[in-house]
Amino acid sequence: MRIGFAGLGALGVPMAERLATTHDLAVWNRTSSRAQAFVERFPNVRLASAARDLADGADAIVTCLPTSAEVEALLDGPEGVLAHLRAGALVVDCTSGDPDSSRRIAARLAASGVGFVDAPVSGGPPMAAAGQLTVMCGGTEEDVARAREVVAPFAAKVVHLGPVGAGHAMKAVNNALLAVNILALAEGLTMLTKAGIAPREAVDVLNASSGRSFVSEALVPERVLTGTWPRMFRLALLEKDIGIAHDLAAELRIADPVLAHARELYRMHRASLGESADYLDPIRAAEAAAGVEVRG
Repeated sequence: MRIGFAGLGALGVPMAERLATTHDLAVWNRTSSRAQAFVERFPNVRLASAARDLADGADAIVTCLPTSAEVEALLDGPEGVLAHLRAGALVVDCTSGDPDSSRRIAARLAASGVGFVDAPVSGGPPMAAAGQLTVMCGGTEEDVARAREVVAPFAAKVVHLGPVGAGHAMKAVNNALLAVNILALAEGLTMLTKAGIAPREAVDVLNASSGRSFVSEALVPERVLTGTWPRMFRLALLEKDIGIAHDLAAELRIADPVLAHARELYRMHRASLGESADYLDPIRAAEAAAGVEVRG
């Protein structure tokens, strides 16, 4: 397939690397030096000097951008992708976007005969590099079937959840629950450490008990107990995702006191820790407040 890929961030790069081995790929990034560096590593990949160049003969466009607003900006105007996409093409949006924007984008594309699937992913850069991402899809049966072929190089699990917007709703709630787990473990592990319990033993017991989670099983052992703290996903983006889940709850008239409180806590952390903070930095903040370090 001839594919244009927009968004070479921490997650987008390994996704595009996987696509480059299977499809005829063109890449574009708002910071053009990143796209240039990618093409230098993959000479078979074409450099799109402008967003519209992604649409040149493309069967599909894959977007992996910070928010739905950037996706709409990519489409807009005479220099945007939409004006140059052929009828019958498909946009596969792997951005962690919001359902309302997805439905609006899909309607605009449909008017030009272009399909749309919201297809956010879960698993992070290491899983993307291994081709093991989970892809959460919203769209028609036909469009999702076509999207499966597009995302196959980086996906281990592709789930069709419903109409356009369903994928982004699923991703927002997933990430909101991830944030709740991070906040709860920040409190619980610093509490146990200050009580004199060895952090490694505490985590081992949690992971053999009912309090375990992905955060305790994977993230804490790999990044907290080791003290390595790799910068994998910006806290600001996770705070954005919790906000999408909170807005969805309001739209559906569902009470969400736990998620709403998590959002406020992440807003506070974003304000105090800054836009470049990592999503696990609330654990570091809890350590500093308690005067302990959760290390193995």
